[in-house]
Amino acid sequence: MNESVQITPEERLANLVDALAAFESKGCSIEQGYGEATMVVPRDQLLEVATELRDGEAFLFEEMVDLCGVDYSAYGKVEWETDSASTTGFGRGVQGEGELDVAAEERFAVVYHLLSVEHNVRLRLRVFADTEQPIVKSVMGIWRTADWFEREAFDLYGIMFENHPDLRRILTDYGFVGHPFRKDFPLSGHVEMRYDPEQKRLVYEPVSIEPRTLVPRVIREDNRYLREESN
Repeated sequence: MNESVQITPEERLANLVDALAAFESKGCSIEQGYGEATMVVPRDQLLEVATELRDGEAFLFEEMVDLCGVDYSAYGKVEWETDSASTTGFGRGVQGEGELDVAAEERFAVVYHLLSVEHNVRLRLRVFADTEQPIVKSVMGIWRTADWFEREAFDLYGIMFENHPDLRRILTDYGFVGHPFRKDFPLSGHVEMRYDPEQKRLVYEPVSIEPRTLVPRVIREDNRYLREESN
């Protein structure tokens, strides 16, 4: 009896990365690290590339297991800097808005997680959307599971999906203002809701919460915590 050849996960990933090189002519770039592969796809090439990833014999990514939005405006910044945060606190919680240090075409992105059962391998796609008009084409015609995922990204990040048949909010309440997962959205929100017993209905009012400056743990120089120098 001939035993089947066992392919290691590292070899499967290497084969995938080699096959993905064919998309570089379409402006795609491939990143590899931590046992994963990520391909950045120009948004005007998304549908063509996604279709080939689903149908191509070298890929066969028949399942899209997840889709999410990302706001990179505060990427790489940490508000828990122990040496400098004692006087500034949580800027986002207090100020709510601020200048963005990221290019307009690189603030918002849609990330797709694909699975090939045939080849037992996964792939992450990243597509950037413009800040002023964050619009990406819907992939529902390729992976039907994108339906509610795209609605979620629209609701939380304000990313529009062109040709989606029913692009409505899916998690926030009726009348919600803004998109809560954007980095410039205030932690306290814009409006608050309560039940008015006199009007016998829900009413929306401006937020009454006063923003607080929360100070994280701060490392300070203190002789009590210094080791005694040996004589």
